Amino acid sequence: MPNHDADPDGAGSRLKKGTSKGRPVVGIPCCMKQIGLHPFHIAGDKYIRAVADGAGALPFLIPALGDDYDWDEVLDRLDGILLTGSPSNVEPAHYQGPESDAGTLHDPARDATTLPLIRAAIDRGLPLLGICRGFQEINVALGGTLHQKVHEIPSRLDHRADDTQTADIQYGLAHRVSVAANGLLEKLFTEPQPLVNSVHSQGVDRLAPGLSIEATAPDGQIEAFRSVTTPGFVLAVQWHPEWRYWESPESTALFRHFGEVVRTARDRRPL
Repeated sequence: MPNHDADPDGAGSRLKKGTSKGRPVVGIPCCMKQIGLHPFHIAGDKYIRAVADGAGALPFLIPALGDDYDWDEVLDRLDGILLTGSPSNVEPAHYQGPESDAGTLHDPARDATTLPLIRAAIDRGLPLLGICRGFQEINVALGGTLHQKVHEIPSRLDHRADDTQTADIQYGLAHRVSVAANGLLEKLFTEPQPLVNSVHSQGVDRLAPGLSIEATAPDGQIEAFRSVTTPGFVLAVQWHPEWRYWESPESTALFRHFGEVVRTARDRRPL
């Protein structure tokens, strides 16, 4: 069960005592998905609940409308952003990569939304937490590149999950990560080599300038990074801490810390 104690403002819709600002608002960009005859803007329930219960924040879904946005107008309403995972991959044209293999799932509307959103949020100093595709998006938005198929690189592990299995098995613990010394995750985690799940085929190739490695897989694949050159909080992980986050001390600590960061951003925002 989710740990509602992770929300020091009080879970649900209760307001923080002594302020009229209420819970911090965390934007969650949507994917564009065709369901039957119609396109839908969607975000996974597990991310929304991790924001609401794990971070004690109010989730605010951002449709994948791309260039239709005035980003200042959007960011004026937010205290932080969570970039989710997705079945789709960032299109390689955004990082000058080779064309994807036939059948690779892409989401141009999401790319057109998240990549400028990331840059605008970083310029403003708005807190960012990236997960899986969100981890890859931050790297691309800041000038890094991706491996499209990590499992085809010699000496690298197969980081994909078996999509014929149940979600419990797909998101089960798969390998350890080595947490970097003197980093943020070292301060948040009690375990220097925690077990994490592994549900991805893409991964970081060249890390973007200004990003520092926070954790690596046993094969050397980068599994977490943070920004060391931007004014605001920017942290991203390749694994999926949102999956039953309350069962993992590391995931619980990660979302609790994100909640603290966005509450600080909320408190600094003018009424």
